[in-house]
Amino acid sequence: MGGQAALSGPGALASVVAVRPAADELPDVLVLNGVSSSGKSSLARELQVLLPRPYLVLGVDTLVDAVPASLLAQDDGLSFHSDGVVEVGAAFTALEDAWYAGLAAAARAGAPLILDEVLLGGGRSQRRLAAALEGLVVRWVAVRCDVQVAVAREAARPDRTVGMAAAQAPLVHAGVTYDVSVDTSRDSSAGCARAVVDALQLVASRAPARPSG
Repeated sequence: MGGQAALSGPGALASVVAVRPAADELPDVLVLNGVSSSGKSSLARELQVLLPRPYLVLGVDTLVDAVPASLLAQDDGLSFHSDGVVEVGAAFTALEDAWYAGLAAAARAGAPLILDEVLLGGGRSQRRLAAALEGLVVRWVAVRCDVQVAVAREAARPDRTVGMAAAQAPLVHAGVTYDVSVDTSRDSSAGCARAVVDALQLVASRAPARPSG
């Protein structure tokens, strides 16, 4: 992973950065990192349409939904505050380390993954995940979104606390190195997915586009 070289100007629809193209090589893992309500889940679904192998979509929300409610109510677990701030304790981190090891095992066994992540620790969190995925072909995708757009999306979602996107905005991309960057507030999910595939020089599927409605 190297530094980014911006390819887009102010009027471009998608901000795309390709620093390490992998022609004819499909990654074992695509990591999508961005704030809550930045459009990662929609992007992941569009990537599943384009990619010629069946990728599983998993991520931090999958883990959070699986933990016991008691872990969300203790200091060393995962705390969601009314202002949108999320605090991560040692007990949750230990489970997350085991979760990462399981994800890596699945990918090594032949199940390619798209990971929908919110790396609250920025570069430190990236290094933790990268260590677990060592030996696999991994590509890192920045899913950027104007904060006000993310806040508006957040307000429309009953499963989100208003304030999460704004609280996470200064954190999730800090110190993280990417292969590709897209902006879901400037292009559609389908457009961003195509940008990822094109920037990484991946071989896209000939499957028909996902029907709308």
